[in-house]
Amino acid sequence: MITKRLLSILVVLIVGFGSVFLLPRTSQSSPAGIALVLPNYIGDWIGEEGKITDRELEVLAKDTQFARKNYINVAGDRISVSIVLSGDDMTNSIHRPERCLPAQGWSVVSSEKRVLAMANDKELGVTKLRNVRTVELSNKSHATLHNINYYWFVGYSDMTPSHLTRTGLDLRDRLLHGYNQRWAYVTVTANVSEHLWRPERTEEETSAILENFIQKLVLDLKRPEGGALL
Repeated sequence: MITKRLLSILVVLIVGFGSVFLLPRTSQSSPAGIALVLPNYIGDWIGEEGKITDRELEVLAKDTQFARKNYINVAGDRISVSIVLSGDDMTNSIHRPERCLPAQGWSVVSSEKRVLAMANDKELGVTKLRNVRTVELSNKSHATLHNINYYWFVGYSDMTPSHLTRTGLDLRDRLLHGYNQRWAYVTVTANVSEHLWRPERTEEETSAILENFIQKLVLDLKRPEGGALL
């Protein structure tokens, strides 16, 4: 009985995934749903332009667009924010951060969905990742560096923290509307400084700082036409 049930599930999965290749192809993409502009100031945080790595430029499609800033506050805490906007080649320009973090030396320890309350009485769904990697310190010893990463996807008409949901929305748009929704993803990340540098922040403190930052950041993010993102 169990074997037959597993076989039935396998057949359904094969048919379901195989049907993706039968979907109508389209070269038409929706407009972007987010402006590639990060504010210079977020509360008492000051931002400066961040570098797009050669690896990102090599791996992602040539028409992928970026915005990146590194923020620091008066206490010396640091946060990095990136927006990656897909071009027409969705397959090679947009993906989950879980897919690229290992290539940067990070191991993803855990992933969870979070809902953050905004000051405008709205809510933002995000995915929270906990990552680790080994780093060499100035004295040549090694330490384990912990990192917290929050991300979510922004389309022309939808926002979601879920890669699977985004994929489902892509299939809906292609089948029902005949276009690809042009997606971006926003990442907000910081390293845990406890026992490594000052100001020392625990993982819990780092997460709280990031969530408070996101609550302020989202209110300053805009649509290309100038409207509020959320």
